[in-house]
Amino acid sequence: MEYDRVLSEFPGGGSRLLSDHSGVEGLQRKAMAAKYLDLTFTDAVCRAQAEYYGRVGKVVDVPERDSLSQAEAEYIAARDSFYLGSISESGWPYIQHRGGPQGFLRVINETTLAFADYKGNRQLLTTGNVSVNDRVALFLMDYKNRARLKILGHARVEDARAHPELVAQLADPKMQSVVERLVFIDVVSFDWNCPKHITPRYSEEDVEEYVGPLKKRIAELEAQLHTVKS
Repeated sequence: MEYDRVLSEFPGGGSRLLSDHSGVEGLQRKAMAAKYLDLTFTDAVCRAQAEYYGRVGKVVDVPERDSLSQAEAEYIAARDSFYLGSISESGWPYIQHRGGPQGFLRVINETTLAFADYKGNRQLLTTGNVSVNDRVALFLMDYKNRARLKILGHARVEDARAHPELVAQLADPKMQSVVERLVFIDVVSFDWNCPKHITPRYSEEDVEEYVGPLKKRIAELEAQLHTVKS
């Protein structure tokens, strides 16, 4: 798969030249996309870079947006959870964990993501936040392979009652009756992180996959031992 290739090259996908305002030329960094760095390298960030490292990176040849490739689409489809950050009216960031069946965050096209929002604790913090500031950030973790995909975009929330046809497309068939909202994310940029400091973690299914053959072999040996003893 394309995602496997990206993991093997990590982060793969071509390099972007960063011009150095301190005079250090040729500073290069491998990056999946340039728009993400362009948006996040703010003046304050650049001042911090200059203070601690003596140089400032600036991305060149920045596109209007970074479109998701097959690698990102495969990675997103394999996730069963992600973290979603939004900004409140008071300026405080809010991060929530979203989980569901593998692939519940749908890739509609190369610049659009969507997921069904089910009945929950009725706080509606993210829904309220994006109604006044639609900027959001997503962190999608693959702990087993120690990978992380970061996405920036604009979110909008639609009332599920007004779009039954979309509920049928986006929601788990067993849970369509409890869908309250549909969330769409217009992707502006993304970036891959290196695996450093990501602790590998495994799901129950992963552990069973690894341990299952060992359990089977232990059962065979115990059966042989029982035969010898008898």
